[in-house]
Amino acid sequence: MPDPRWETLADILIDHSVRLQAGETLLIECFDLVDSTLPRLLIQKAAERGGTALVETRDARIVRELVLRGSAEAIERWGRIDRARMDQVQAYLGLRGAWNISEMGDVPAGKLDAYNALYQKPVHFERRVTHTKWCVLRLPNASMAQQAGMSTGAFEDFYFDVCTLDYAKMAAALEPLVRRMDAASEVRITGPETDLAFSIAGIPVIPCAGNMNIPDGEVFTAPVRDSIEGHIRFNTPTIYQGASFDGVRLEFQKGKVVRAECAGGDAEKLQRIFDADDGARYTGEWSIGCNPRILSPMRDILFDEKIAGSFHLTPGNAYDEADNGNRSKIHWDLVQIQRPEYGGGVIAFDGVPIRVDGKFVVDDLKALDLA
Repeated sequence: MPDPRWETLADILIDHSVRLQAGETLLIECFDLVDSTLPRLLIQKAAERGGTALVETRDARIVRELVLRGSAEAIERWGRIDRARMDQVQAYLGLRGAWNISEMGDVPAGKLDAYNALYQKPVHFERRVTHTKWCVLRLPNASMAQQAGMSTGAFEDFYFDVCTLDYAKMAAALEPLVRRMDAASEVRITGPETDLAFSIAGIPVIPCAGNMNIPDGEVFTAPVRDSIEGHIRFNTPTIYQGASFDGVRLEFQKGKVVRAECAGGDAEKLQRIFDADDGARYTGEWSIGCNPRILSPMRDILFDEKIAGSFHLTPGNAYDEADNGNRSKIHWDLVQIQRPEYGGGVIAFDGVPIRVDGKFVVDDLKALDLA
């Protein structure tokens, strides 16, 4: 008998995340899964609700070979075929096992650029993100537990505790933050090696409570494209395009990254990421993370961007829901944690602090700090 927690997660994904309706088609894309329990449950539950499930299974090692050996024409054809399938579905679930988060780390930059431009952008950024009800999540395995510095069993308990919380309750708690961000014009963020100011005036504000990611717990918008001024050091280790980076530091002038450095990682590759296209040096998202059950980074952005007391700033492509006009092949969420053990910091809206050292300091937001 499968662990009953999988059943709970499957119900959340079908009924809360993608809200599958009778007659709709759900694409389930599985990457490096340890077992088939969750996709089998999702197929069953889709059928029970009158929907149809399509399933794609992928191996990251095979994807690596396709990207590494494929010509631009071959990758473009691959993207065209998969986009045609995405055109025919109303819902999407991406289940990511990821045996090796660095599987793409040695793929040359030019090949990654082609993959991002000719596959990821048309299939996911232009179609899946904008035209389907979608949710992406990692599934627990020994590799993921190792990333988190935990035993496999302890990590599974943590995983289900975080991923099956009451997202309806979270959605209600996020609403006051949405209202405050909607009303705000100027944001200022200060902290260790950080003094950043930008405008969010006129940009939509989107709450995230289990609709597009599991786990979840954030509210995002985007800076006005040319408004960011100042500098920031991100204190959360990160993986992007298969490469590890630590202590990424950015300087902005008129919204543009004019200097990028890292304390750890390939400095040349860092520059290549920001030179991917014109939009890579501008930002497409800013978000406040507030999942009270996620406290420590594990080099997995689906978890790290939701850390309690954190925020993330994203060089690259903007989402249609909170569009500042920036377009890019990249979308790189970089996280800073502001709780005291990480150095503290302040977020202020129009000169009024709303979060200090990772804790909300205005009465209508304090519920977000509670489990």
